[in-house]
Amino acid sequence: MQKTDCALRMSCRSVDCVTSLEDYATGAVSCRSPSTSRPPHVQIPRIIGMRTLSMAVAASMVFQSPHARAEVLTIPGPEGALSGTYTDAGERQHVVVIVPGSGPVDRDGNGPEVGLHSNSYRLLAEALTAAGLSSIRIDKRGFFGSATAIADPNAVTITDYAEDARAWVDRAAKTASCVWVAGHSEGGLVAMIAATKPPAALCGVILLAAPGRPVGQLMRAQIRANPANGPFIAELEAIIDSLEAGQPYPINAISAELQPMFQPGMQRYMIDLFSYDPMTATAALKLPLLIVHGEADVQIGVQDAKLLQSAALDSELHLIPDMTHMLKADVSGQPFATYTDPDLPLHPALVPAIMGFISSQD
Repeated sequence: MQKTDCALRMSCRSVDCVTSLEDYATGAVSCRSPSTSRPPHVQIPRIIGMRTLSMAVAASMVFQSPHARAEVLTIPGPEGALSGTYTDAGERQHVVVIVPGSGPVDRDGNGPEVGLHSNSYRLLAEALTAAGLSSIRIDKRGFFGSATAIADPNAVTITDYAEDARAWVDRAAKTASCVWVAGHSEGGLVAMIAATKPPAALCGVILLAAPGRPVGQLMRAQIRANPANGPFIAELEAIIDSLEAGQPYPINAISAELQPMFQPGMQRYMIDLFSYDPMTATAALKLPLLIVHGEADVQIGVQDAKLLQSAALDSELHLIPDMTHMLKADVSGQPFATYTDPDLPLHPALVPAIMGFISSQD
């Protein structure tokens, strides 16, 4: 990703600049003027390692189909249509709804405004199709193909996103009898909340590089991990404290360098975002849960995946060595490669992990 002279290496979400789970701790940044940017009871759990991948690969073969087609779907949104891409693998039992992460990230996993060019969600859909599993990957309300669904993309809550995810599950149920929701990064939190009031067709949840701590806590850890943030740490933590308490921080009391990231509209969104505890959400789930996390994820660590697993009733944790936050194999010496090179493939262990889990639930 591009580097800039911003003191804090963060990325922009929606009409305001904000810390984004897709970019935050990487040292990458895209800072834009707010006037020019667009919105953004515990069972013993199962831990799956690389040694079981051969079984997962074999299981995925059950779904293989050479016949696949893609089409754009729309469903009603609050003010206009929500849009997604359905990739049909020709199999009518299972379909996955892919929920993107935070900020202006499209259904393919790209965010040109924040320097993100990964293609991760498109690659995931294509790889699942090759394994015989259909998918719907979506644009969030206010963004890209769903831009008309809401006038102000910042006037949204996690509950709103969860309602949209449930609506996509209902649409997906017209194509297959068993629907899975796969949420990436902040999209994982959306998937968790959506599944606390599950539609009838929802069979389970798949969390990909999802946070296990409240996002305010996660942001504190990310801020402290970047030495460049030193001069601003105390101020940032004061802002986060205020937002966690449900109180907006006076914009005129924020340093000029930080104001683009904490405009009033974004503060309202962050107050809502910070109010969720992912462990509480996973503890409330009554559906099968797969947690997939890369051991090379520098934004959301393995600690978060283990926290989610410890809270979940029926969960399976799959840790993948060398996989980054963007679901690709780490490129040695090139920390931003998986964020900026759309041609890099997904980590080869990712899809077998998903297919093996789904097949095990039949």
